[in-house]
Amino acid sequence: MLQDDFYKVLSMDSVNSPVKLMLALNADHVIFSGHFPGMPVVPGVCMMQMVKEIAEKITGNSLLLSRADLMKFLVVVDPTVSRNLEVDFSYKNAEEGSIDVSANFQTGTTVCFKFKGKFTGIK
Repeated sequence: MLQDDFYKVLSMDSVNSPVKLMLALNADHVIFSGHFPGMPVVPGVCMMQMVKEIAEKITGNSLLLSRADLMKFLVVVDPTVSRNLEVDFSYKNAEEGSIDVSANFQTGTTVCFKFKGKFTGIK
């Protein structure tokens, strides 16, 4: 789990779709000592984990990624320059306990990551 260590949720305006969140990145996190030394970059896998954790927080369920239809990493995020991420998060219930998710991460007006896919509840 990355929440409360790698990032913190500063605000969440709703639990009904769409949800807007403001996240604060921890620029001093140990991940950045290896990714990359002297030039920190938020790893794409961390952004994916953040989407999963947001979905779990909103639904109250443990989830697994079952399908990723779109994952676009558009801009490198340097946590020493862009400490906050704005997240537009939409979801809807789908078949057999799964949810369809769409998320956009932004720094200011620049979209840095887009995701569309499906998560399935863990039984």
